[in-house]
Amino acid sequence: MFMTRNEDGITAAVGALQALLGKRLATGLSHREQHGHTTTWLENQIPDAVAFAQSTAEVQEIVRICAAHRVPVIPFGTGTSLEGHVNAPMGGISVDVSGMDKVLSLRPEDMDVTVQPGVTREQLNTELRATGLFFPVDPGANASLGGMASTRASGTTAVRYGTMRDRVLSLEAVLPSGEVVRTASRARKSSAGYDLTRLMVGAEGTLGIITELTLRLAPQPEAVSGAIASFPGIDAACQTAQEVIQLALPVARMEFLDEAAVGYVNRSHDVGLPDAPLLLLEFHGSPGSLAEQTEAFAELARDNGATEVAWSTDPEERSRLWRARHDFYLAALGLFPGRVGFSTDVCVPVSHLAECVTASRARLDELGLIGTNIGHVGDGNFHTLVFVDPQDPENRARAEEYVGWLNDLAIAHDGTCTGEHGIGQGKMKYLGKELGDGALAMMRAVKQGIDPLNIMNPGKIF
Repeated sequence: MFMTRNEDGITAAVGALQALLGKRLATGLSHREQHGHTTTWLENQIPDAVAFAQSTAEVQEIVRICAAHRVPVIPFGTGTSLEGHVNAPMGGISVDVSGMDKVLSLRPEDMDVTVQPGVTREQLNTELRATGLFFPVDPGANASLGGMASTRASGTTAVRYGTMRDRVLSLEAVLPSGEVVRTASRARKSSAGYDLTRLMVGAEGTLGIITELTLRLAPQPEAVSGAIASFPGIDAACQTAQEVIQLALPVARMEFLDEAAVGYVNRSHDVGLPDAPLLLLEFHGSPGSLAEQTEAFAELARDNGATEVAWSTDPEERSRLWRARHDFYLAALGLFPGRVGFSTDVCVPVSHLAECVTASRARLDELGLIGTNIGHVGDGNFHTLVFVDPQDPENRARAEEYVGWLNDLAIAHDGTCTGEHGIGQGKMKYLGKELGDGALAMMRAVKQGIDPLNIMNPGKIF
């Protein structure tokens, strides 16, 4: 497998792709920088050209040209991933599928839909609005569905509706050879051979480029209620989250913000929340069931020392709070001009959540770092955002020390180094610690078998 730039091959491939795509092959620096862009602290490694594909047939031909010249291919959707997935460490061609943005077939009677990979989650839900159905996976960013499948995305609603792993019924992909494969039928279950859909979901573009997805939809809830609860400490908030899950309260979203995060949200969005650790929840169901659920949560929160509990069925109020949560990353960065964000995530069994989040906060303070913890705590997933001065090598070194410590902490508690961001470039050194040499060898064998030339998003995962 090559791991260095193939200058002659890149030159030949760019020439062949210009003949194929014309103006839809961009070689200007601004396009290339945008497509090597990563929304976190990793270095921007730009491709040599950007190919704007409009069909599966075009993706096939692009991949065949790159394979013939042994040139890397880097799939690109909207570029919202956080671990360097769209970087081009050996150069090559970024294949932008954002123009493949059609909803191909909607089947309300089967509660599924087939889309191209450039369709975004917000676009899909807009088109579904009149059907009584919606696509529930919500990573916060308006990501493309192909990218969400590639990184096995989840988000705020995973506690009830699952992750992309649970929502992709089948997909079509172009393999590194240029061959097109379909991984499964539309059946809701199957015992037919290897589960190729799950193999591609979470492969981070290292095994092929997704060109079509068939997705399971969910019924739009009859009614929605939002709730907030403030707590005297992190332990009490996380303990409440754990008990919500253990008591099987049918929560649809459950987000945790530590005191620092609440302060950032108040400053950036003026939402007037108490400056204390917070749980932000949402319940879906009938009006009667929502009243029972919110009352049960309120009682549980108060038993754990909640200092303030409130709920509302008003859509504008709920939207205001969730928009503040979704905008948190960029809004918080705006409060620290000149700094960049080290954003990392881990996931632990819910029974270890309070211990790990408390330790995470203490470690940030011990290292003298500016940072905060938030998370989708219903499934044990939490994120830390550290604000780093890029002109201060010592500050960056402490942030890197913290990220390594946090990943080790999660693994030591039988958790994972990433609940939803993926491995990409940033988490590679922790994957072996988590899974062991045998699992890594098995993954490498799959990669070698499908992509023997190592052209498909090289330098990621391994």
